[in-house]
Amino acid sequence: MAGSGDNLRQRKKDSNGAAVKKTSATSPVARNKKTGGVRLSTLLYIVLFAVGFAAYYDPERVFGLVKPYIFRTTWQPVPSSSSYDPDFTADVAKRDAVVGAFKHAWLAYERDAMGDDEYHPISHEGTNLTEAGGIGYTIVDSIDTMLMMHLDEEYQRARDWIEKKMSFDRDAKFNTFETTIRVLGGLLSTYHLSGEDPLFLEKAKELADRMLPVFDTPSGLPLSMVNLGKKEGVSDVDNRGLVSTAEAATLQLEFKYLSLLTDEEIYWEKAEKVMQVIKNAHLTSGLASIFMNPEDGRFVLSAIRLGSRGDSYYEYLLKQYVQTNLSEPVYRVMYDDAMNGVLAHLVQKSTNAKLTYTSELIPERNPAGEISWRLIPKQDHLVCFLGGNLMLGAITTGALTKNVSVPPKQDELTEQGKRDWQAGVALIETCMRTHDTATGLSPEIAHFRIPTDGMDFSGAALDWYIKGARIGEHPPYDARYILRPETVESLFVAFRLTGNKRYRDYGWSIFQAIEKHCRVESGGYASIINVDESPARMEDKMETFFMSETLKYLYLLFDDASTLPLSEYVFNTEAHPFPIFNPTIRTGFS
Repeated sequence: MAGSGDNLRQRKKDSNGAAVKKTSATSPVARNKKTGGVRLSTLLYIVLFAVGFAAYYDPERVFGLVKPYIFRTTWQPVPSSSSYDPDFTADVAKRDAVVGAFKHAWLAYERDAMGDDEYHPISHEGTNLTEAGGIGYTIVDSIDTMLMMHLDEEYQRARDWIEKKMSFDRDAKFNTFETTIRVLGGLLSTYHLSGEDPLFLEKAKELADRMLPVFDTPSGLPLSMVNLGKKEGVSDVDNRGLVSTAEAATLQLEFKYLSLLTDEEIYWEKAEKVMQVIKNAHLTSGLASIFMNPEDGRFVLSAIRLGSRGDSYYEYLLKQYVQTNLSEPVYRVMYDDAMNGVLAHLVQKSTNAKLTYTSELIPERNPAGEISWRLIPKQDHLVCFLGGNLMLGAITTGALTKNVSVPPKQDELTEQGKRDWQAGVALIETCMRTHDTATGLSPEIAHFRIPTDGMDFSGAALDWYIKGARIGEHPPYDARYILRPETVESLFVAFRLTGNKRYRDYGWSIFQAIEKHCRVESGGYASIINVDESPARMEDKMETFFMSETLKYLYLLFDDASTLPLSEYVFNTEAHPFPIFNPTIRTGFS
């Protein structure tokens, strides 16, 4: 290129020099210019024809290549550039269809397994998480959904069970994180939505008091398991006593709200101490390894990812800031730092359609003991919460004004806010692309194509694929759909922040796919083994989050936006809504 530039400069110099003679139209120089012009025009036509031909046969790839240049300076708050009028009124028919699905799931559980922790709709059986008995996971996880859907009779029967039969006196180990987000969270949200029925607060306080010993570690990080009967914290032997970063940092909304309701500071202090420990262990990247040591409060060498054991840590950084009415700036700083790390190190673009996706960083140690990090183009379905979370963060930590428009205008957001908003919008589009399967449902794990993946064989997916899911082979765990809610969660948030009907359309397509492939005619909904197989094979399991999250977010997506507005409520990671409040306790660290 240097030589080419030199020639251009020389020609310019010659054209201004006195020694250059003028040429006539018939001179050799003029004829060469004319011939060159013809050749240039012909070449241009060939290029345009090639681009048109490629666009006709592969429009998505061509658009992906030119999109960054077309929209370089254009603010796009939603994927479609067409104008639209936000409409937040209820889509009654679709909303009621979701209510019907909830009743189909709940009544089957109530018929076959009332009081059991989990439900198996094909065998019509329930199971408990421990041999000592259950604590009503499914009931408590679902009861606030009944209140939202105005299912008064179902709600009353569930309340009666909680009042008369629920017992936490179980000499067995329960997961600290799951018990907090599902049971404690469900009790607290139902207390609020029921008009402050004291039953739910009493049960919530009893449960929290039984769980408090998990925080009695040298660092203050909670142990992964709790024996509710003995009121003892229990180490996780499967992970060498380490604690998951996400699980330790996803208890705060629940314990802080309980502290507000009871006026007892111990719940607040225990939960907040965890965040102080994590902040003190800060990694320069702003990211967090998925495991920490409860002895010294430090991160241990482990994967960095936005999927399992990492996801809700990032979610709660923002939601703690939102929960206390943006009054605790330390969480804003921690969230912004983390998102800078996520966008810088984990977010990537796919090879062909330039889909925005997230990768994982895996540590590797060579024989000399040196550590390097390998980027893996793997995205769990769990990560699909991030799109909506980024959009919510953009209008809070990234806002230049208190009242941001719907959708936000370019001059209402900081540069980081605009970056996060557009990344969130793009991630939701990618998550919807992972629903491009035979069933219309997304797999548990998607891998994205990279130039070095060695998949240059006929039939290989252009942008993403299910690893190990070859034709004729038994499908891997990655291929499952277990009724997860993360994509519809982001669709709900995106619709509330934009009013764009496309998000309702996306949600409806997912709901229809669930109805077609997961509905068990005798009652309930089942997971499916392979999303790329139709008709789908079912797995005899209905996770509690299906009624607590998936159907709840679908209901709220189609309900009037005045129901549980995001300006007044924050949802815990199990979709239990808590009211935003002004705290009476000052943040204990900065």
